[in-house]
Amino acid sequence: MRLYNLGVAVLLVSASVCAATNYVVPTTTLALQTTNNTSAANSFVSQTNGNLGASNVSKVDVHSLLYSGATTKVYAHLMLWFGGSNHMNVGYSSTDANQVHKQVTDMISRGIQGVIIDWYGTNNSIDQATALVMTEAEKHPGFTFAIMIDQGAIEYDSCSGCNAQQALISDLQYIEQHYFTSPAYMTVNGQPVVTNFDIDQVYTVDWNAANAALSTKPLFLFQNNGGFTHVLSGGSYSWVMPTTTDYGMSYLTSFYDTGIPMTSDQTVGATYKGFNDSLASWGSDRVMGQQCGQTWLQTFTKINSLYNSGKPLSDVQLVTWNDYEEATEIESGIANCVTLSASVTGNGLKWAAKGSGTTIDHYVAYISTDGQNLMALTSTSVGTNSLNLCSFPIPNGNYTLYVQAVGKPSMSNQMSAAVKYTATCGTSSGGGGGSTSVSFGAAPAALTLAAGQSGTITIAASPNSGSFDSQITLACANLPSNLSCSFAPAAITPGSGTAQSVLTISAAATTSASRTYGNRRALLASLFPFTAFGFVFVGKFKRKHLAQGLGAMVLAIVVVGASSCGGKAGLPVANGSGSGTTVASNYSVTINGSSSAAQLSTTVTVTVQ
Repeated sequence: MRLYNLGVAVLLVSASVCAATNYVVPTTTLALQTTNNTSAANSFVSQTNGNLGASNVSKVDVHSLLYSGATTKVYAHLMLWFGGSNHMNVGYSSTDANQVHKQVTDMISRGIQGVIIDWYGTNNSIDQATALVMTEAEKHPGFTFAIMIDQGAIEYDSCSGCNAQQALISDLQYIEQHYFTSPAYMTVNGQPVVTNFDIDQVYTVDWNAANAALSTKPLFLFQNNGGFTHVLSGGSYSWVMPTTTDYGMSYLTSFYDTGIPMTSDQTVGATYKGFNDSLASWGSDRVMGQQCGQTWLQTFTKINSLYNSGKPLSDVQLVTWNDYEEATEIESGIANCVTLSASVTGNGLKWAAKGSGTTIDHYVAYISTDGQNLMALTSTSVGTNSLNLCSFPIPNGNYTLYVQAVGKPSMSNQMSAAVKYTATCGTSSGGGGGSTSVSFGAAPAALTLAAGQSGTITIAASPNSGSFDSQITLACANLPSNLSCSFAPAAITPGSGTAQSVLTISAAATTSASRTYGNRRALLASLFPFTAFGFVFVGKFKRKHLAQGLGAMVLAIVVVGASSCGGKAGLPVANGSGSGTTVASNYSVTINGSSSAAQLSTTVTVTVQ
């Protein structure tokens, strides 16, 4: 029995050591949080017209910039003419299927629900790229595309010998045959949507006659205020106006005021970061400054000042996804001119941002044992600039800390320099069972789930000194309706050490076991033969031999269990975007610990994709 008791003791010690050494379980890397995470080419560098070089940008859902309860559809305006000699070299070709895949998945990861393609007619590379976008969109249910017929389609790619009217009809019939039939084509009440750019400003055409030539009648959207009263109009869209002196705000106000009474029409708002055509071959030195991201935010503020959940805006178009030549592109990100510094004093982490805090969405604090593989400790709102590191069950030792300022949607993220930290919160003075301060935290502090899946987080409590003998009852607060939680155990008592509970969070209905549970089940299954062997043959061995066998079995469990403690299995292999169209939702869940001696709480971030 001595050997058996020794095995049990070793098992308990092993479990304790495993829990301590694996508190910092990497979920990402420094490289993934600082290098290009967009569909812009890695080779693309910042330009004098204000385009930001390929960077690490915020994937916070663009809808978060809209008023509460907004059901507005958000589309990006897409140019597909890159890769040829007649346009700027941005490092990729629009006719590369891999590039189109990157662009669509990048858009989806930012909450964008479709694209409106600047189309230049048939028999050219832009139409080839449009077909690639259609194929890619069809792979992502809910992501749509529509055609905007540019006046250049009439000018450059008209049917042979056609006048403007005939060219328009020919183009519309081609779109009807090749694109309307796609399940991914954008529709409103069953009608495919078609917009145009400057056709009426350059040509005189009969839209009724063009519409009559089609079997499938589209919903035509026109431009600016006058677009609402245009013949055949189903609505109108707004655009960036670089020659205005107020960043287009008076133009947008006039457009929205015109569209609001048109309740049966589509009103397509516009948001943009600025404008600068100084590098375009056709440029005329039109410049609308970006104001370090403020122009982008102002265009959303304008929408929010006029619309709300009771008076909704139907659609908004981001002007543009990738017009690098006129510097409206947001593909590579929007510079917010923010820098971030961090420092540690004792067991306190502090940080400071220089620049406009209005361009920051939230902060994330990371911890690392090697400076490269990171675990998110917690995320905090703007206005919180410090952390008590003793509120987390960080084992004593040496670590590297970082703080990241996550930008507002599509703005650049900023990471602080590395900060060295020696944790001492676990130091105990021993002693009696009186009341004392308690470290209470969760690891990891962020969890990403797919709908129908579950994940686990370890909740730990330990006294900062002495002993804490009051039972702590655990509960979740601020839990949205699509999440549920449970604790095992539901109450913990730290005493003079560390007490832990496994929190399981489930998104909607759990249909399959989590990976953690699966691993444990596999471990138990692998150990079952040992236990079954012991019970079956218990009558055939002497007590001494049985004790030795049980001791050996426990030691085997220790070895196998220790091997299952590995901490890097959760590292992502890529930084890519989501491939579906479901917009990720972020929730801040509060974990409360209640006892007669203290009221404790910590928060975790749960992302449901």
